[in-house]
Amino acid sequence: MKKWTISALVYLFVIVGGYYVYASFTEPESHNDTNAPHQQEAKSSHGQEHVENGNNHDGESEVIPNIQVENGELIITLKDLEGNPVSDLEVNHEKLMHLIVVSTDLKEYQHLHPQTNEPGVFRVPHSLAAGEYKAFVDIKPTGKTYEAAPISFMAGENHTEHEEDSLTDTELTKEAGGHTVTLLPSSLKVNEDIQLSFDLAGDTPEQYLGALGHVVILDQKGENYIHVHPLEGNEPVFATKFSEPGIYKIWAEFKFNGQVFVYPFVVEIK
Repeated sequence: MKKWTISALVYLFVIVGGYYVYASFTEPESHNDTNAPHQQEAKSSHGQEHVENGNNHDGESEVIPNIQVENGELIITLKDLEGNPVSDLEVNHEKLMHLIVVSTDLKEYQHLHPQTNEPGVFRVPHSLAAGEYKAFVDIKPTGKTYEAAPISFMAGENHTEHEEDSLTDTELTKEAGGHTVTLLPSSLKVNEDIQLSFDLAGDTPEQYLGALGHVVILDQKGENYIHVHPLEGNEPVFATKFSEPGIYKIWAEFKFNGQVFVYPFVVEIK
């Protein structure tokens, strides 16, 4: 009987000791799991900081542009994710940078070409009326991923908010500078390869920035930016695709007699 009692006590000590050894190894692992969400949260907060700087890429872009309005100039700075100036850009249609500026109601439109004289800093004079605007910095950084996204900024001290104009054009013919341009889309349906052809009423456009013309497209909220160049050939035909239905504004730029004119169209993609 005494022998069985001693055996039982030894067995009990083995079980209890084994439990404490197991607990000592598993407790730190559980502590590490608790910290994991905080690391993910910090990463998410870092991404949100980029959004507040006007670059909503969800971590896709490796170049962060910023815009300041100062003394009649728009000053654009380019930095990488470590805060270093970005200066190595590819020439894209004869320019290092294309700056597209639109008012929040999408009624005002300017296509500018800032110049640089210091690393990562570009400047361009502006003639913007007081108001709220969105800008798209169109660049091709060498060896870095980049996608243009809206940067909101204010021009002037006195400004009023403008409501978005959601009315689509009933006729796709516009006139500017004595020239008539008609938009002839092959389709206005979502997720289709679309050709945007333009009838210039017999006029021949001049080469503008290395192409027969340029087309910029924005959705109604001014968030999704598309810059389209013409297909190869002697006709002003542009290819694009719309991934979401909705109202879109299309600005077509053509050069006649040494001057660039802009022809805006508002369409609905169904």
